[in-house]
Amino acid sequence: MQHAVRLDNVDISFGGTGKTVFRAVAGANLSVAKGEFVAIVGPTGSGKSTLLNAAAGLLKPSAGTVEIQGQPLQGLNGRAGYLFQADALMPWKTSRDNVAIALEISGTPRREALERAEEWLEKVGLKGFGHRYPHMLSGGQRKRVAMAQVLIRDPEILLMDEPFGPLDAQTRLIMGDLLLDLWQQDRKAVMFVTHDLEEAIALADRVVIMSTGPDAKLIGDFTIPLARPRDVSEIKLSPEFQELHRDIWHLLKEQVLKAYGNQNREERA
Repeated sequence: MQHAVRLDNVDISFGGTGKTVFRAVAGANLSVAKGEFVAIVGPTGSGKSTLLNAAAGLLKPSAGTVEIQGQPLQGLNGRAGYLFQADALMPWKTSRDNVAIALEISGTPRREALERAEEWLEKVGLKGFGHRYPHMLSGGQRKRVAMAQVLIRDPEILLMDEPFGPLDAQTRLIMGDLLLDLWQQDRKAVMFVTHDLEEAIALADRVVIMSTGPDAKLIGDFTIPLARPRDVSEIKLSPEFQELHRDIWHLLKEQVLKAYGNQNREERA
C-alpha cells in the first residue's frame, strides 16, 4: 500500500558546529495512508510540530527519510496544505481576497479565483462574509477563512498544527464537526497535531502518542474504530469513546507528568 506520508527512522536535531546538539525527535517511524486521518498527541515539547514541519519540508531530518506519495521529499512539500495555530490571514485583505490569493499565486486568473473563493466561503459557513476584513471576524470565523484558504488549493495532504487551539471550547466543537464534514467529502490524508486527547479521538482514524522530549519518540499507535460520520460532541458520550480515552490516557499521562517534572526542574535550575 502506498502511503501519502512516510517517515522512516527520522531524527531531527538543532544546533551544529561549536554548539550543543539538541535532538528533538529520535527514530520516528510513522506512515499515513491515503485518506487516513492521523492525530499526533504528546506533552509540550515532545516534537509534535517538529514532526509536522519535517512532513512539510520546512525542516530537513538529520537522519532518516521522509517520503510523500512514495517519493523522497526534496524541499517544500507542494502536495500538502498547512494550517497553523496562528492565523495566516493578511489584515489588509478581505476574507474573499485572503482565500483567492491561494489560487492567484499559482496563476489562476483573478476573476476565477474570486468566484471559487466565494464558493469556499459558503462551504465553510461564511456566505456573505467575503467583504469583511479579518479584524471584523470572530476567532472561529477567521479560522474558517484560513481553512478555506488551505482547502481551495485541493492539496492531497493536510498538515494541521493545533488549528483550533486558540478557540473556546464550544467553537472548537463546531470547527471539529466542520472539518470532519469537509474531510468526509474527499478524505485527504491528514496529520493533525493537538494537545487535546478528546479532540484527537473524536476526529481521527488513528491516534499516535509522542514521548517527552528531548529525544522524543513515537511510543503508542491506537486505532480508533468509532463509526463515521461522527458528531464530535455526541461521540464523546459513548462508552466506546470513554474506553479508548482511558486506554490512551494511561500511556499519555505518564509522559505529561514527566514533562511537567522536567519543566519544574528547569525553572529551579
